[in-house]
Amino acid sequence: MKLKPLGDRIVVKPSTQEEVTKSGIVLPDTVEKEKKEEGEVIAIGSGEKIAKLNLKVGDTVIFGKYSGDEVTLDDIEYKVLKDEDVLAVIEK
Repeated sequence: MKLKPLGDRIVVKPSTQEEVTKSGIVLPDTVEKEKKEEGEVIAIGSGEKIAKLNLKVGDTVIFGKYSGDEVTLDDIEYKVLKDEDVLAVIEK
C-alpha cells in the first residue's frame, strides 16, 4: 500500500453492506439512516493516542458515517480516521 497515515490516524477500507428486509427487498442507503459504518484497518499511524487503542492491521472497526476523510487510491476508496473517530473494535 502506498498510503501511510501520519500521527494519530488510521486508514480503513469501508465494507459495503446492503440492508435486506425479511422478505428479500434490498434497501438503498438514504440520508435519513444514521447508521454507523464498519471497515477493515489497512494502515496505522505512529501517534501516541492511536497506539493506546491497540489496533492492528486487519482489525474491523466501527466509525461514524460522516467521520474521517475519503481518499481514492488505485480505484479503491479508503477513509482516513482520527483516533477519536474509532468507536469500537469488532472482536471475532
